[in-house]
Amino acid sequence: MLNTIFPKIHKEGYKFLAISIIVTFVVLFFSKTLGLVFIIISLWVYYFFRDPERFSIGNDAFLVSAADGLITDISERSGPEELRLENTTYTKVSVFMNVFNCHVNRVPISGKIEEIYYKPGKFLNASLDKASEENERNYFKIKSKKDNEEIIIVQIAGLIARRIVCEAEQGQELNQGDRIGMIRFGSRVDMYFKNKKVLAKIGQNVVAGESLIASE
Repeated sequence: MLNTIFPKIHKEGYKFLAISIIVTFVVLFFSKTLGLVFIIISLWVYYFFRDPERFSIGNDAFLVSAADGLITDISERSGPEELRLENTTYTKVSVFMNVFNCHVNRVPISGKIEEIYYKPGKFLNASLDKASEENERNYFKIKSKKDNEEIIIVQIAGLIARRIVCEAEQGQELNQGDRIGMIRFGSRVDMYFKNKKVLAKIGQNVVAGESLIASE
């Protein structure tokens, strides 16, 4: 119960929370009213960097969501040219994370990370479609353990996001729902896959590691 009410926080959040708490105590010394505002800010920092446990379906016939947030796009697209996949057609599902969503990203299926590619870029609103081509982003190419299909995950920085955190390594074997990193302060994750039936819908709120996105 305590883990549900007070989940652990991601290691990226420690310094932000510490700074926020210190500033809050200093401000409280001068103004209780303003200090209350900073207490709320500190609580929000804790909330933003929360890293709760998630429980995947444990069935690689399904893809689970790579991110918490709102599904803003489901379409047929060419694969990312950064991974030399521009001549292959995939189904792309985009999940937009606002500042209130948990920002820890997870792998949608068990498999091996064949390639990781980071590309610097702009910081446009992550809900815009051109963010997939112009914003700072990080690519994962994952080969499914079950059927050797390629699954592409793209972490995309947003308007106020200023750091993509990658916690996985090339060649690493991961299980469905394992953590692969996070993006700080509002962002988006795109998922590319083939030969699967989409189960999710545009406008649906999804949970990383648990919500079902597609199936065989």
